[in-house]
Amino acid sequence: MEIPSQPRTPGAQGGFAAASPPRSGNAMISSDFETFLKMLTAQMENQDPLNPVDSTEFATQLATFSSVEQQVRTNELLTALGAQMGALSVSQLAGWVGMTARADMPVHFDGRPVTITARPDDLADEARLVVRDRNGAELQRFPIDPVRQELAWAGETAAGASLPAGTYALSVDSYADGELIASTPVFVHARIVEARNENGRPILVMDSGQEVETGDIVGLQQAFDGT
Repeated sequence: MEIPSQPRTPGAQGGFAAASPPRSGNAMISSDFETFLKMLTAQMENQDPLNPVDSTEFATQLATFSSVEQQVRTNELLTALGAQMGALSVSQLAGWVGMTARADMPVHFDGRPVTITARPDDLADEARLVVRDRNGAELQRFPIDPVRQELAWAGETAAGASLPAGTYALSVDSYADGELIASTPVFVHARIVEARNENGRPILVMDSGQEVETGDIVGLQQAFDGT
């Protein structure tokens, strides 16, 4: 069935008015639904009286269109909701910029001491700080007090030489009566310089260039000059 096109409205200069702006999803659904009803009515009016279309087929067509319509509206709602939540997360995290975060992340060493928090097991009577390179190869280990503590890792070898600049993984091995009972990562302290939304995930960027998800942050404190 041919559906007549809408008449064009003459413009002030004798031409025709400019095309209307793109329709929203809801406007398109409403228009398409009206078109669908017109086509369905025409189909019923022009069917063969001796071989009419089964009424269940009409019901199926209507149900199918309604399902598609609902899915389109649901997708639009989810898209809008996701964008709103992402903007809200970044807005909330903007207050974190400039603060010092304590996070479970590798150490970015540039020759300067890095502040860390070591977490030996509560039952430990002995603890060692273990340093590994970015490939997981152990470089050194040395004893520390078997209590939770904040300390500065200088990035030095046993001979006192400085390790090359790069990324290192630090952990604490806890011992009780000479037996290894736990191995836990350390928390690294770094200043937050940026908060952004990436693929729906809030990301924090540290002054060392490292990127951390908010779930890896375990503590925040105001940054002071000289920290």
